[in-house]
Amino acid sequence: MARRRALILVESHPRCTGLLYIQAAQRLGLHPIVLSAEPARYDYIATEGIDAICVDTHSLDALIRECSRLDKTYDIAGITSDIESVYATVGKVCRYFDLPGPNPASVERCCDKFIQRQLLAEAGVPIPAYRLATNVTDVESAAAEIGLPVILKPVVGAGSRGVRLCCNLGELVEHTAYLLGGKHIWRSPPKILVEEFAQGPYYNVDIMGDEVIGIYAGEVPPPHFVLRESILPAPLTDAERKRIVDISLSCLQALGLGWGPTNVELRWTKRGPVVIEFNPRLPGTPCPQMIQLAYGVDIITEHIKLAIGDQWDLRKTRSQTAAARYLVADSDGTLDWIGGVSRAAAASGVAEVRFYVEPKTAIIRKGDSEDGIGHVIVSSPSPARTKATLQRAVDLISWSITPLPSLGE
Repeated sequence: MARRRALILVESHPRCTGLLYIQAAQRLGLHPIVLSAEPARYDYIATEGIDAICVDTHSLDALIRECSRLDKTYDIAGITSDIESVYATVGKVCRYFDLPGPNPASVERCCDKFIQRQLLAEAGVPIPAYRLATNVTDVESAAAEIGLPVILKPVVGAGSRGVRLCCNLGELVEHTAYLLGGKHIWRSPPKILVEEFAQGPYYNVDIMGDEVIGIYAGEVPPPHFVLRESILPAPLTDAERKRIVDISLSCLQALGLGWGPTNVELRWTKRGPVVIEFNPRLPGTPCPQMIQLAYGVDIITEHIKLAIGDQWDLRKTRSQTAAARYLVADSDGTLDWIGGVSRAAAASGVAEVRFYVEPKTAIIRKGDSEDGIGHVIVSSPSPARTKATLQRAVDLISWSITPLPSLGE
């Protein structure tokens, strides 16, 4: 009797792409199995009846042991993830089992934002001025050299966690104290990147292999630079698009990447496109849904095909404009109710309306990507119509938050 072909998914984004990976694997005839240090984080595991195994996903030995055990029951077709913190380890597991996967050394270098900056600078890729700091004195001297305002960010991390624009010395001291004073959770010895504030329109670039699939224009407001709105394709001239594509592909070469999905964040400054960050992984929601709506490319399915050694296909089958808005709470407190979701979802051109939280949930904003409580994704044949559709859908949605009692009440 033939063994079932399995796709091993090592962690995944519980709010965003995890369920999309599960569904894509099932459409490809694969049996998805989730390995996670905390399977209870994924609500779709219970609702979809997915096999999930508790394992230390940051331990190479633990992952190899678990996959070896599964290999006795299943034909493991591929092992993958969309979570940056485990992606290098996943690459090592793929190599152990002789399966397609990312270059773990390249992913590790890329995930260290200081090393990433060094490699990009050596290759002549335009980046902001930057310094490495490990204490308050380092931070203050680096900010003095670069000149305020500066951005402070952890050298290792994702989702804008710990990222903040500091416009004056007070904000600099305050955020340094936050990062080094025990409030920020570090997965490695504390290292801070002090970076020039590159000002200008924000663009986000999706790549698979060595091919640029899409360029988005986005709104990532200071001080924490969490994505609020995105449109695909970005309104660019052919010359502007070529410059962004050329710089994005030069990042791939400089960082030794080029397998699977990657993502580049840029700002178009006075000196042209400047690379803010290169991510060695697939971006989270709403990017995969927008790519499918705009171009007909299911980037998650194609990533899985690549991971199992099948032929993948990035040919675009449609030409639409897609846009998305993250819904973010305007205050901390208890979410009382959410209204208008059904009306918004039923509106013409609306592809998806989703909330990540239920009423009676406590809302505590931290200034990172976890502050989003939901999203709306739309598409239409034209940019103007798409923007209007998005705004109409967002206007139909409302919610109420009861503020948390203040101290002393």
